[in-house]
Amino acid sequence: MKFDIDNIAHNNKLSETNAYVKIIISISIMLITLFMNNLYLDLFVLLLMSVLVVVIARVSLRNYLKFLSIPVAFAVISCIFLVFFFTNTNTSTVIYDTGFWGIVVTQNSLDLGVNTFFRAMACFSCLGFLTLTTPIANILQCLYKLKVPVIFIDISLLMYNTIFIFLDQLFTMRNAQETRLGYVGTKSTYKSLGFLFSNLFFRSLDKSETLQCSLDSRCYQGYLPVYKPKRRNK
Repeated sequence: MKFDIDNIAHNNKLSETNAYVKIIISISIMLITLFMNNLYLDLFVLLLMSVLVVVIARVSLRNYLKFLSIPVAFAVISCIFLVFFFTNTNTSTVIYDTGFWGIVVTQNSLDLGVNTFFRAMACFSCLGFLTLTTPIANILQCLYKLKVPVIFIDISLLMYNTIFIFLDQLFTMRNAQETRLGYVGTKSTYKSLGFLFSNLFFRSLDKSETLQCSLDSRCYQGYLPVYKPKRRNK
């Protein structure tokens, strides 16, 4: 599942498009989707953003689906919880009875789960459009010009870099375990996962200390200068 978001953001048909336009489009449509409780609008936004990313920006469908896979997993788990536990049998018709501890599915809870899932995916597709078509340097430069507090921009930049360091450590350790047949059976799989997450925690602490030392050695005073990329001449 490893893929380079930075590389995708720099190498697509919309990478040189005005970043302000893309920010306004993605944020505006996302806010409209959030405040409008309409399933058809959610489906339209999801389809529209997918077309913009895959057809217009020419980001590969495989990379786009990889990008959406993590929020899909969280959205499915959350919406299943909504369907089974946000029920009110006094105001809605029961359409399925699990027969277990009185857990039922009502028409209202099913509608809530479905609407929430597609609304979440529509909003995340808006963020995906911005992330996959705009380099992070362009986004941060726009935020600076829009007078967003510097502390929020610096924290965003550090978190962005830290996420990739975290994922790189995760993939490296997992590949090392796979080469040593750490996932050949159920018992070895659980054991390998335990070692993976425990070592990942300590590696993350070590990397955070290294990052802090590197910032201190460069006389960090609470401000990270952001490179302003120049537009390429066509």
